[in-house]
Amino acid sequence: MDNGSLEEWMHPPTRTEEFRDHVPKKLSLLQRLEIAIGVACALDYLHNHCETPIVHCDLKPSNVLLDNELTGHVSDFGLARFLSQVTSNVSASQTSSVEIRGTIGYAAPEYGMGSEVSTNGDVYSFGILLLEMFTGKRPTDNMFSDSLNLHNFIKMVIPERVTEIADASLLQGCTNENHNQCSARIHKVEMCLSSIFRIGIACSAKSAIDRLKNINDAASELHSIRNTFLG
Repeated sequence: MDNGSLEEWMHPPTRTEEFRDHVPKKLSLLQRLEIAIGVACALDYLHNHCETPIVHCDLKPSNVLLDNELTGHVSDFGLARFLSQVTSNVSASQTSSVEIRGTIGYAAPEYGMGSEVSTNGDVYSFGILLLEMFTGKRPTDNMFSDSLNLHNFIKMVIPERVTEIADASLLQGCTNENHNQCSARIHKVEMCLSSIFRIGIACSAKSAIDRLKNINDAASELHSIRNTFLG
């Protein structure tokens, strides 16, 4: 699509020779929020509005494409499965852990233990994607090891220390505002980010039982956050 993938915007080239050929790409908080809503709505369609529910199985930034208006589109259905196939077919469920791994950092933990694919696995991947979009940190960042991961890292510091974990570019832009206006804007951004991180954490719980059950709930909450932010 016209604007490539979300991966290219979130993690642009850093090597000098590559950077020279690319205009630096930055997404505002509202643009990221709109993309997240688009992805959530796409998953809601796949999970709840297709004749046979579809599980994507590999949601990650490189599989979210952006059109000329920066609307997010879910792509690459190479690992996708019709839900009825893996829930009703014994052989499919037996091989699910081998054939359907997704991508490290984004795949639901239960997949690594041999569980069948489910819409709940996509909810986990969406949660990780959401946290990455607003922190700028990959789930495979070198800072994450042992029991520390992107989910736990954010859960430990919100809501009090949102500004410490948010992508720094989302907190810039007060040059033409007075102190009170700037403080009010930053506070509004912090509240918005806290709400977004809360959804990301709810979606990316390690245990499927503790996870947000339906991606439609995440989409609805993100819509509300956007409306509050714009209002």
